[in-house]
Amino acid sequence: MDRDDRKADMRLRPHHLLCTQGYEGKGYDANFVKRMTEYVMRMREEAGFRVQITIHPDDICAACPNLADPEHCTSDDKVTAFDRKVMDLFGLKEGEVYNYQDLIRFVDEGMTEERLASICGTCSWYPVSLCRSRILANNR
Repeated sequence: MDRDDRKADMRLRPHHLLCTQGYEGKGYDANFVKRMTEYVMRMREEAGFRVQITIHPDDICAACPNLADPEHCTSDDKVTAFDRKVMDLFGLKEGEVYNYQDLIRFVDEGMTEERLASICGTCSWYPVSLCRSRILANNR
């Protein structure tokens, strides 16, 4: 996957590459849904939108009620494991900037049902979101 040397539009946890595809306007609370909707719409619609990969709370996390402080989630071990799996499976590097749309295509092309389950199987949103159907439909 080619990196993009221009400045990022936002910081993004690797596992959020999957969450943003399955997102359908639901979330933890109204503030989170508002913020998530704004980011997801921008990522999906703005050509050339760039994300910087981070395994720390990102711009989406800023509105999450599970954010303990600017650097930690109350589920830090779990979400960091999701991030590491995405990074390992797809060769992503922390701190690198990528074009969001190109990165989504790259991840989706390499995604299998088994890989997705290994990354997201313990996520509470996995059984009730559109992640599986949207991500796996994109690689057929």
